[in-house]
Amino acid sequence: MKSLLVLFTLLKSGKLLTTGGTMILSLGAYALAFGWTFALGFIALLFAHEMGHFIAARQRGLNVGAPTFIPFVGAWIEMKDMPHDAETEAYVGFGGPFVGTLAALLCYFLARSLDSPALLAIAYAGFFLNLFNLIPISPLDGGRITAVLSPRIWLAGIPVLLAWFYWRPSPMLILIVIMALPQAIKAFRYSSADDDAAYYAVGAEHKLTYSIYYLGLTGFVAMMTFELHNLLGRA
Repeated sequence: MKSLLVLFTLLKSGKLLTTGGTMILSLGAYALAFGWTFALGFIALLFAHEMGHFIAARQRGLNVGAPTFIPFVGAWIEMKDMPHDAETEAYVGFGGPFVGTLAALLCYFLARSLDSPALLAIAYAGFFLNLFNLIPISPLDGGRITAVLSPRIWLAGIPVLLAWFYWRPSPMLILIVIMALPQAIKAFRYSSADDDAAYYAVGAEHKLTYSIYYLGLTGFVAMMTFELHNLLGRA
């Protein structure tokens, strides 16, 4: 019943049309570049990732909009209500790569059972996408998760992001670097005496829990990305 009410609200507000329209636009753009099979699979994995954020935000009582897609940039959900503390932000941030990884894993199992190189490539793209998003710097999901420890963790994400740019330079990475610069400055200047220190005041139990979740998910996604990279190379 709650799902039907959410769907009705989206229809009434026109957000479902926005989601569908931007999804179709992205689908066409990816299809022109990579073919329809890959485009459909990749859009599905993007949608799964964003719905992970959507569901997590709803579970914490936050008002969020349906996903919006932009070709070759990605997708996001509109946060109408912002998290009130770092733990809630980490929970919402973790939802995306967690559900996205499950979707990529399902695609991987289908690829192996059907012996489909196309599905294998889609699964690889999904794991790659989630691994990138787990880089520990805001505005990426990894930065939102690791902020539960301290914003200073973002300083560790800077060399990772720069190394990624050196390995795979792209205009999108330049945009992310520009967006990450103010957050990196904030991390450098952060002090427990700051006005927003209360936002990041999280108990030791939550810090340990999210550390385990983050390291476990990042390690698994990195392992799967490496495994699929080798499988596709042999194929």
